[in-house]
Amino acid sequence: MYSGGPQGKHRVIGIGPGFVTPNFERARDRVDEILLVDDDVAFAWTARIARTEGLLVGITSGAAAWAACTVARRPEFRGKTVVTLFYDTGERYLSTPGLFRPEDPATPC
Repeated sequence: MYSGGPQGKHRVIGIGPGFVTPNFERARDRVDEILLVDDDVAFAWTARIARTEGLLVGITSGAAAWAACTVARRPEFRGKTVVTLFYDTGERYLSTPGLFRPEDPATPC
């Protein structure tokens, strides 16, 4: 929705309410870019953070980590610090089917 496309199905719980919020509308002119993340990529990055960093975060944090890594790999960001926030916990997602699969590593950053 935020990227301008139609509402679609996804498995990233908490990524959006299915409509553009008034808070986003007020800040839209400050947004540089919106990156679209595949569900499986967000899941894999969530599991990667738990496995490699020891942080139990939610699926939206996995999506945010992937986006930060994607931006950090760009040549214009070489030598710069890219920051993202993990603003949810993974505790409520422990029973989410397919989330913490040890055989499904995320791509390296």
